[in-house]
Amino acid sequence: MRSRYAAVSVLAAAALMLTGCVDNSSPAAGSGASSGSAGFADAVAVKKNDAIAAKLSEKIKAAGVLNVGMANNYPPNEFKDGDGKPAGWSVDLTNALGQVLGLKVNFDIGTFDNILPAIKAGKDDMGMSSFTDTAEREKQVDFINYYSAGIQWAAPVGKTVDPENACGLKVGVQATTYEDTHEVPAKSKACTDAGKAAIEIFRYDAQDQATNALAVGQVDAMSADSPVTLYAISQTKGKLQTAGDAFEVAPYGIPVAQNSEFTPVLQKALQALIDDGSYTRILAKWGVESGGVQTAALNVGAKG
Repeated sequence: MRSRYAAVSVLAAAALMLTGCVDNSSPAAGSGASSGSAGFADAVAVKKNDAIAAKLSEKIKAAGVLNVGMANNYPPNEFKDGDGKPAGWSVDLTNALGQVLGLKVNFDIGTFDNILPAIKAGKDDMGMSSFTDTAEREKQVDFINYYSAGIQWAAPVGKTVDPENACGLKVGVQATTYEDTHEVPAKSKACTDAGKAAIEIFRYDAQDQATNALAVGQVDAMSADSPVTLYAISQTKGKLQTAGDAFEVAPYGIPVAQNSEFTPVLQKALQALIDDGSYTRILAKWGVESGGVQTAALNVGAKG
């Protein structure tokens, strides 16, 4: 919540998310018996990679749990389904990483802005919440790149909105996202610098609130990550449309503690999923494969 990325098409589930412990120590994809994520029962089967799991620290091996900080309000990336269970393509990907490592996945659900502090404090081993990997955030944590996307605006059907000329408009965003903290404020400043009216930014705690505000006419437009916007459009039954093309392509990153011994192990686990095709099949299940990456690179935000 988070970020900026290239256009992707989106399928998929419903609403928001919940803390849960998913037993991946004995992979059973297909049975649904040990799945804590909606839809993971029909996800691709992923086996434990003994060689990679052997590189885990003794502390993590002994615990047998991968603690993952996550916010629960950014469909279709991460949310909870109608039964209150973890759902979304990043949830499926996290579960698959747990299976590769032979660990149970505990989703530590909280607010987005508390995830990085929890990782820095050692409370969580990693985060998975659509973080944009930026040079600024790399001062706090390291990021393993797992996806790329862009910013996509939406507007009511029949209303022309130009994201590059939105002076004086009301624009909805999810609070603490990149769109809230950087993108829309920068556009608003450009307006006022040119002697035009500022953009009025409406901040919402959850993405579905921002989407609803646009659908009922409380705001003129909405800005979010491209998979999120396209999903929102698909769920509003013809009320919304894209406003312009996606822009500002950038990487999503899995945040981990700086210089952690866990980082290269997690990189290898993600790369194993990429190499054997499991990663692409997970993305394809949700219709977001066009944002997939080929390499589990480290800290690409600062390099870009």
